[in-house]
Amino acid sequence: MNMQTPTVTAPPPPKGLGEMKLPLVMMRDILLKTMFRKTLDTVTDLSEAICLPGSVTQELVDLARDQKLLEATGTLNANSGNEMGYQLTDAGRARALDALSQSEYFGAMPVPLDVYREQVKRQSIRNIRVSRQQLTAAMGHLILPDSLLDHLGPAVSAGRSILMYGPPGNGKSSISNGIRDALGDRVYVPRAIEYAGQVITVYDPIVHTAIAPEVEDPNALRKHRRFDERYVCCERPTVVTGGELSLSMLDLVYNPTARTYQAPLQLKSTGGIFIVDDLGRQAESPQALVNRWIVPLEESKDILALQSGEKFEVPFDTLVIFSTNFHPNEIFDQAALRRIFFKIKIDGPDQENFLKIFALVARKKGVPLDEAALVHLLKTKYPTINNVYANYQPVFLIDQMISICEFEGIPYQMSPELIDRAWANMFVKDETIVK
Repeated sequence: MNMQTPTVTAPPPPKGLGEMKLPLVMMRDILLKTMFRKTLDTVTDLSEAICLPGSVTQELVDLARDQKLLEATGTLNANSGNEMGYQLTDAGRARALDALSQSEYFGAMPVPLDVYREQVKRQSIRNIRVSRQQLTAAMGHLILPDSLLDHLGPAVSAGRSILMYGPPGNGKSSISNGIRDALGDRVYVPRAIEYAGQVITVYDPIVHTAIAPEVEDPNALRKHRRFDERYVCCERPTVVTGGELSLSMLDLVYNPTARTYQAPLQLKSTGGIFIVDDLGRQAESPQALVNRWIVPLEESKDILALQSGEKFEVPFDTLVIFSTNFHPNEIFDQAALRRIFFKIKIDGPDQENFLKIFALVARKKGVPLDEAALVHLLKTKYPTINNVYANYQPVFLIDQMISICEFEGIPYQMSPELIDRAWANMFVKDETIVK
């Protein structure tokens, strides 16, 4: 049966200040800071800047007016749609400056952490159901044995942790990216979240790929908000880390100048995939890295700490993929291995699949196949390495032959001689270097 992934429910826009669940003083101060920093003077412009509906923004403006922090300037000209203009009073400007000295954050109103938790449940990675057809289509550029998809499919649909291990150069990174492509739907990422009066920015254009909004009717009198615009509609996020990953990158990042926090990588990847590539190449041991993930992987929640030392829980809703060239028993104890839900070995191709990959790469790169060259490769060269094939080798050998052809000024081609010259660059000679 081909199971469909349920459509993610969009967060509805708030209808009033009472639905915001944020401190009134915090919302008022963000409004004042945004007016001050961006020199805005109409409710329409302010509404767009703080990502709230016009009616809710008007409530905030009226609140600030009642407190003598804003004043009306009168009706503006036709270019502003005859909207009422507003400006900061002297008291409002003083309050904005005081608020900026406490936190430089302005712009999009943050989403309370408890409200965000509910949205995470609605768009959980564990709600994903990936069919064999989806996974096959996403991996279409790879030549993989059917048995591998038999293991990958249930692992992806479970939304649990996956460890892929095996010899280098066999496509573990490409498979991880294929899993990402198979997800195919979208989630809503908050621009910022709020906890205990602190602002934590989450949306990151480097990590998140925003979905282009539908084109509005230019003749419409007012903008129609289809969802809470404190969120950005994005593809399910993918964070890829390698040897540079350190434990500190999994903590909140505090900006002492702005007095705000930036979400750690795993929080940015909520609803998507976190790929730890080349596990075993990091400064910290694989055991230490996995120990850091034990509570999140088992309890679907992570624990972060503010500068004050106060700890709090955030959702952990991420498909974690560990990829390593080491055998798991070399880098983990059995307790750590038990906590990784799926362990999938990625082996090199057999001879038949190797030839399929070789032919596919040659066709893509415009190098005609040559029977004598292939026989020489399979009968003469590979026996010297015990006929151990790897997925990276066809690309390597064909790129080498292309480079040789370009250097010699001859058309792209392959021959036993070119195979020998390409092969010579694939391995380092095992000999002692005299110093």
